[in-house]
Amino acid sequence: MHDLKANFDIIYDKLKFLTQDIFTAEGNLPRPGPEPKFSDLSVMSLSLTAEYLSIDSENHLFAKLAVDYAGAFTNLIDRTNYNRRKRKLFQVMERVRKRLVSDLNEEQDYFIIDSEPLPICCFSRASRSKTCQEVHWALPSFGYCASQQQTYYGYKLHAIVSPEGVIEQYDLSPAHQHDIGFLQDAALQLPPCQLIGDKAYLSADMQQDLWQNNRIALHTPKRRNQKDYRPFPKVFRRLRKRIETVFSQLDVQFNTKRNLAITFSGLRSRIVSKVTAFTLVQHFNKFVFHRSTSHVKIAIY
Repeated sequence: MHDLKANFDIIYDKLKFLTQDIFTAEGNLPRPGPEPKFSDLSVMSLSLTAEYLSIDSENHLFAKLAVDYAGAFTNLIDRTNYNRRKRKLFQVMERVRKRLVSDLNEEQDYFIIDSEPLPICCFSRASRSKTCQEVHWALPSFGYCASQQQTYYGYKLHAIVSPEGVIEQYDLSPAHQHDIGFLQDAALQLPPCQLIGDKAYLSADMQQDLWQNNRIALHTPKRRNQKDYRPFPKVFRRLRKRIETVFSQLDVQFNTKRNLAITFSGLRSRIVSKVTAFTLVQHFNKFVFHRSTSHVKIAIY
């Protein structure tokens, strides 16, 4: 049985070291007025601890804190205040994640790119769903997942990962948008590398553009009816399985496909928390416990 408070303390100490230039000495973002007693650093640590322990519901989390950890957290705030402050910290979480990734993916020259469906409600409820409708530039839409042969309503979760399973970049897009759109944006932040994708990224113009402008070599399988068809190299097929494992871990342990958010800002905050917690555990695995980054189910404590 995982000890939530023990894991919280370990994660708190790690985040305190990583955010020395972001938070004040009391662990808060600079702001006018009195500083909150339950610090921003504590809010972020509690969020990442809950995600790591697969406590996906805030109601469940605070019920557990009230029953099993009564008095363990000094100055603990209520659930509504916690949710509001957590959403405001999503940019800080992303900065922390990038610092972890810079250690994990240092001098990495191979990456894998793919996307997976991220439904926000059942297909039958899509026409009357009011979820994530507050911003016009991020409205959910209908999309089709060829690998799962299903139409769904929501978003796509795009990701670029290393062969060790560390997420270098990720993003959300409406379900109808093509995967190449994410690749065009992501290429601006990727170092020169070998990038492995599936047939969704098959584009001779894109391959040429990536190489000429970014020195990124994009490798995708050819269609059988193409004149220059060749079987996709076995080593690339094996590497591509790594990103499928990452998506599976995010789905099973971090519940990325279980949407409990009502607004897009809430959904975005949830995804940032889950991906950051995933990366944090990988960082502990590699630099503290000296074990594989893929063992994300093993307890920190």
